[in-house]
Amino acid sequence: MASVVLEEVNKVYGEDVHAVKDMNLDIKDGEFIVFVGPSGCGKSTALRMIAGLEDITTGKIYIGDQVVNDLPPRDRDIAMVFQNYALYPHMNVRENMGFALKLRKVPKDEIERRVREAARILSIEQFLDRKPKALSGGQRQRVALGRAIVREPKAFLMDEPLSNLDAKLRVQMRTEIGKLHSRIGTTTIYVTHDQTEAMTMADRIVVLKDGVVQQVGSPQEMYDHPQNIFVAGFIGSPAMNFLSVNLKKKDGDVVAVFGSTEIPISDELRRKAGDELNKYVDRAVILGIRPEHIEDPKVTEGMRHASIITVKPQVIESMGSEKYIYFEVPHELAAHTRSIDEMHEEEGAAAGEDGEGTAYEASATDTGELMVARVAPESRARRGEEIQLAIDTTKIHLFDPETEEAIF
Repeated sequence: MASVVLEEVNKVYGEDVHAVKDMNLDIKDGEFIVFVGPSGCGKSTALRMIAGLEDITTGKIYIGDQVVNDLPPRDRDIAMVFQNYALYPHMNVRENMGFALKLRKVPKDEIERRVREAARILSIEQFLDRKPKALSGGQRQRVALGRAIVREPKAFLMDEPLSNLDAKLRVQMRTEIGKLHSRIGTTTIYVTHDQTEAMTMADRIVVLKDGVVQQVGSPQEMYDHPQNIFVAGFIGSPAMNFLSVNLKKKDGDVVAVFGSTEIPISDELRRKAGDELNKYVDRAVILGIRPEHIEDPKVTEGMRHASIITVKPQVIESMGSEKYIYFEVPHELAAHTRSIDEMHEEEGAAAGEDGEGTAYEASATDTGELMVARVAPESRARRGEEIQLAIDTTKIHLFDPETEEAIF
């Protein structure tokens, strides 16, 4: 096992295609790192440079304490798992897994030991004598993983290894790879465009866009504290909602104004932002709120800080364990202020612990931003019928509209 370090790494194709830009990354020994981003963001190119399959334009790559810029792939002591299984069809599973060791003239008994151990870890012992055509997609991918494991490399590099599998198998193999890393502990760099894979598998995530690293952090850090609009919108499913709002001072507080809607900025967020927030008062900013932080107050406990809006759902998707409510927030709303206690009393529901918060009833005079709420399955929301939704104001994110960087 070994650490992997990238210092100011660049990859330029031709004269004007800058695929990877000034990439700096310190991957610790035994860490599971996931490169994630949309197609063309440079994640696979970065992985291939680490593997030695792409030349580095400028910069340095270390595997352990050794600079590997000029080393061929076979001398870097890494094992790569590709999207395509690339198994030899005329060889059985045992021969496929041990072939690389055979080329290195490893003794036969040692090859057999390693193959048996890898097969045991991956639960494919009963398939060792089968040809690839007699295996399912998931079993073939296990063989490809086994072929990498038997080499006992310093690092595993995985380039979208689950993309060819169906949804159920992807979930299963995701778990298998996680268990494998826990047992073996080899440094792993994993490339995917699927943010769910990134969130569920990674120790740390590297988000890329247009060849530039946007943020590096743990899955929870990415979710709770995205550094810019791109990361905020990419991490989380469904994606974060974004609204263009104006920040205003009102009775000593700061509120985000959208049409006639006012969403108060909680004391907690104001303390976190400090003086930085005051720079944006009387200016336009981008407000972000995740769908799971917009709730149906009739079926959830009252939130301490909330803004209640009344909207008409346009689409409702029932997922069994939850519902997605798609609605438009109108540009012009008739504001009617009530406490959450009053709203719950009117609906005959129990109020929150202290009933704090402000509610705003909205009646549309024109259409506006399309948003989505992720609510409990018990919600009685119906398409085209007005429903009240509660926005948790402690979960708001604000971004600078020019730089797209987080304000807090």
